[in-house]
Amino acid sequence: MTKTIIQTDKAPQAIGTYSQAVKVGQAVYLSGQIPLVPETMTLVEGDIAAQITRVFDNLQAVAEAAGGSFADVVKLNVFLTDLANFPVVNEIMGQYFQQPYPARAAIGVAALPKGAAVEMDAIMHLPVQEYPL
Repeated sequence: MTKTIIQTDKAPQAIGTYSQAVKVGQAVYLSGQIPLVPETMTLVEGDIAAQITRVFDNLQAVAEAAGGSFADVVKLNVFLTDLANFPVVNEIMGQYFQQPYPARAAIGVAALPKGAAVEMDAIMHLPVQEYPL
């Protein structure tokens, strides 16, 4: 099994012992992203909508660094410290994803790193590159 580590400066740097994403074959496993601003490594200012938007922006940057896009995401996990914010996730997700939507789980958690209100991770499956003969 060959693993390719994905890293981009357009998303927050890892704050622990993990990679932003790992590619194995056509699958890409995107690590959890919280609403950190990549340039400052601080939480984005604003309400839950600002935090959710920042998380999607961070995930999108890692997906693109891996050679994919949100159209290639097959599974999205959403972790919220308050499940009452789930309608906001749906609203903002509709700005980033088109049908058919990926499979998804939404999980209520007691706390997230750095006091974030939301974290998301994803699995992406890249299309096979076909080369002309």
